[in-house]
Amino acid sequence: MRAPLRYYPVALIGSEFSLAHRPLRFTALTSVDIRRIPYMTKKVAILQSSYIPWKGYFDLINLVDEFILFDDVQYTRADWRNRNRIKTRHGLMWLTIPVSLKGKFHQPIKETKIVDPSWVSEHWRSLVSHYTKAPYFREYAEAFRQVYEQSTEASLSLINHRFITTICDLVGITTKITWSMDYEIVDGKTRRLVELCRQAGATDYLTGPSAQAYIEPELFEAANIGLHYMDYSGYPEYVQLYPPFEHQVSVLDLLFCTGPQVRQYMKSF
Repeated sequence: MRAPLRYYPVALIGSEFSLAHRPLRFTALTSVDIRRIPYMTKKVAILQSSYIPWKGYFDLINLVDEFILFDDVQYTRADWRNRNRIKTRHGLMWLTIPVSLKGKFHQPIKETKIVDPSWVSEHWRSLVSHYTKAPYFREYAEAFRQVYEQSTEASLSLINHRFITTICDLVGITTKITWSMDYEIVDGKTRRLVELCRQAGATDYLTGPSAQAYIEPELFEAANIGLHYMDYSGYPEYVQLYPPFEHQVSVLDLLFCTGPQVRQYMKSF
């Protein structure tokens, strides 16, 4: 069994790294830091599917070797599973996929069904209306028009998967994307993550910073799997159509506004 790795909190300052003096086993790593993990390892991330997610979601995907869509877990209301935000001249606007919720409080994401197919045309019209003047909207318009036209399934998971994989292709992200349903699921919030990592052959697990509120790091340590937290701070701003600037919007905003320069405004490239 390999010895547990120790990592140091690292701050990126220009092109130099500043190392803190005290070693910590589990630290918040930047997009550069996670790539310092030695070769012959396998980095895995596990996250619920979301509708047209923000840029940080795709940075997380790009920083690992396998990204597992965790749609066996309970669907959460008023969350990012079936909706996201775009910029408009009137402010932020939600694009929401209507799903069936009545009497299904504990339903998993993989069983969540769409109830009104008109969302497809409504969302596409909204994107055309609010982004037609974006510098690179025309460059991506046909690709997304086709994706919306193809999104006729009743399954929210399948719809999210289609958009996520399409965006990965456009940005140039080649990470393997799988489903939690491909693996055996065990009980326990942290234990199931550790077990998914183990089955996927992971040596390292990368997750968002909010996971620190519930993760039991000792279980990862016992499994000899390195635990790392994503750092979403310090994203550069780009020219959006409608000031003031807002980071927490769909990655579509970044694509339509920056086009081939999209990687310059992400942290994982």
